[in-house]
Amino acid sequence: MNAKIYDLISSRIRDWSDATQCGVLIVISGALMSGQLVIVRFIGEDISVFEIILFRALFGLLAVSGLIIRGAGTYLRPNRPALAVLCGALAFLASTFFYLAATELPVADITAIHFVRPVFAALVAAVVLREVLRGSRILAIIAGVVGAAIIVRPGLVDVNIGVLFVLGAVAVQSWNPINRKLLSKSDHPDTVAVWNILTILPLAAATSYFFWTTPTWEQVGWMALIGVLEITNQRMLGRAYQRADAIVVVILHYTRLPIAALVGFLVLSEFPDIWVWVGGAIIAAASIYLTAQERNTGNG
Repeated sequence: MNAKIYDLISSRIRDWSDATQCGVLIVISGALMSGQLVIVRFIGEDISVFEIILFRALFGLLAVSGLIIRGAGTYLRPNRPALAVLCGALAFLASTFFYLAATELPVADITAIHFVRPVFAALVAAVVLREVLRGSRILAIIAGVVGAAIIVRPGLVDVNIGVLFVLGAVAVQSWNPINRKLLSKSDHPDTVAVWNILTILPLAAATSYFFWTTPTWEQVGWMALIGVLEITNQRMLGRAYQRADAIVVVILHYTRLPIAALVGFLVLSEFPDIWVWVGGAIIAAASIYLTAQERNTGNG
């Protein structure tokens, strides 16, 4: 992209409120995550999820190698290394559960079940970070839960292993929004993204050893794309957490559902139930309402 065009777009985005920027970043993050799950559904039957995560980390590290070289003093020296490693370890576990779920469930279903996490994470943020759980945030949480319940109700009567994998991801991710918010106060967002990769890489290498299958070049290409999508996703999330309270970020994650449903429909021909769209509309309205309230109260 032409440097002048990039500078123009960046300057326009910087003129937006922090709440609006956060919302845009979360939408982009949702699209990047949905793309990963779609690819895992393509190759997950032939390549273990641990191997996919390993190659994702390798290609993600390659994608940011230039960034690391230019700013090694910043990106390789976190101010809170223990917290950065913990964040990466939880991300590894969450990725493992997510990718296992992707081999069992449609992308939209995975996203819908995962909406259990923001509810608990928002409450934890209020207690641990002492972020205010005021009226607009409470209403957005309730609306998000109602929307997710509408989606889950008709399609998840029979609980299978995929549902349990998503709940496993929810369990290990409950603290990561808090970790990210704490890290955003002391470290550059790209430092967090880099350390996510550096932590995941050895963990994925150790586990993939026991499930190794030599991939084809086509599979390597797909895993390389996952790596690029994930590192971009981490950089988007890091910036989102800088622009709003953790409660706001996790509630805005509700926008991932209509994105996941659309990606699943276009790429995998997964036809979401009408209730996916009804619930998605409620969730999107809750997120838009929250963003508007945050802007009007001057919180970003």
